[in-house]
Amino acid sequence: MPFDLHFEIKQIATATMVLFAVIDILGSIPIIIGLRKKVGHIQSEKASIVAACIMVAFLFLGERILKLIGIDVNSFAVAGALIIFFLAIEMILGITLYKDEQPDSASIVPIAFPLIAGAGTLTSLLSLRAEYHVENIIVAIAINTIFVYLVLKSSVRIEKALGKGGVDIIRKVFGVILMAIAVKLFATNIHQLLSS
Repeated sequence: MPFDLHFEIKQIATATMVLFAVIDILGSIPIIIGLRKKVGHIQSEKASIVAACIMVAFLFLGERILKLIGIDVNSFAVAGALIIFFLAIEMILGITLYKDEQPDSASIVPIAFPLIAGAGTLTSLLSLRAEYHVENIIVAIAINTIFVYLVLKSSVRIEKALGKGGVDIIRKVFGVILMAIAVKLFATNIHQLLSS
């Protein structure tokens, strides 16, 4: 076999949860509904596929880009852990530390990027790459892409079913999980940086 694959359920599960929490597609339902009302239709399939392509491309090319500008993966992972930590604070406390401009159309640009494959997602991918096997991260991307597609397709029904309170609870729970993961990523990578 030309490639030595290391599929691990634990790594897939953790990477899936990290991406799920960072993408926060459930928390983005109000934005998606607002966009749907403005333009009438969101291309769920196209947005999901483009987002997945951006994530996979960055997973493979991100490290090379870093090398070009002279930054190692561990340093980037530490920076990524801090960004994930602040994203978690936003989710838990329901505050906004950084706000992007509101997208004015439901094209590929606001949905696929930056709503799904935004800065936090791309940073998380490289942070995960510093610790996990690439094939497990790709499976996690695929799982999240399917979930994103399902949410985009049925966002109105999900909001009605969960209600605002339900969406808020989910955000807070995943915020706590995300914060714990950020602390672990930071501790692992700062240790490797200090020992090298």
